[in-house]
Amino acid sequence: MISALFENIDHVMIEVAMAVIPLLIFFLVFQFFFLKLDKSKLKNIFIGLIFTFVGLVLFLQGVEVGFFPAGEAIGELLGERDNTIILLPFLGFLFGLVATFAEPAIRILNYEVEKVTSGSISKNVMLITLSLGVGVSIALSMIRIVIGFPLWWLLIPGYALAILLLFISKDRFISIAFDAGGVATGPMTVTFIMAIAVGVASVTEGRDPLMDGFGMIALVALTPILSVLILGLIYKQKERLDND
Repeated sequence: MISALFENIDHVMIEVAMAVIPLLIFFLVFQFFFLKLDKSKLKNIFIGLIFTFVGLVLFLQGVEVGFFPAGEAIGELLGERDNTIILLPFLGFLFGLVATFAEPAIRILNYEVEKVTSGSISKNVMLITLSLGVGVSIALSMIRIVIGFPLWWLLIPGYALAILLLFISKDRFISIAFDAGGVATGPMTVTFIMAIAVGVASVTEGRDPLMDGFGMIALVALTPILSVLILGLIYKQKERLDND
């Protein structure tokens, strides 16, 4: 069993090395010509690079041997149940909440937002807002798989609403919103939740995993934008009431 966990890890190490080495080369060029950092800082940077390399290898190997198979198995099990039109959206919403709370990039974004705004936008408010947005997107994706309507039925109205909210939401939330859309599509969502969606589509009659299982990430990128822009409207209304 232990050998199965590390199967094909050499290929993963090569892929990670091909991603990290160009960044290392760029850094060394800047270090030689411009930065000229001292030895202690260089030591810390290289130790960090080693940790990054090992972490990426272990994460990607875990995705291959654990996250993807587990997600697909869960999706297939849920897709074979009765009352999927009720069960799958509810569970999809819960999956979205849990995945967002566990998403490292979202926590970094929330921390930076709280720091830059001097605490006026707290990281907990941002976390709840993004979690609700991602939860809604996963629930809508599950409904789309069960019913079988086209993805653009959700994307076009959603982005039209996002463009409308740009003109009425609070300015400081606009940039945060579009960054949040990219951050929400992180490793937890892509590796685990997408595998569940593909698993559900593969056992649902009349559905194609390629056509119906994918597209969920597009919704995950959309709904945090909407949720943060709506949060901006709430803050804008709150400031208006305070001034009155």
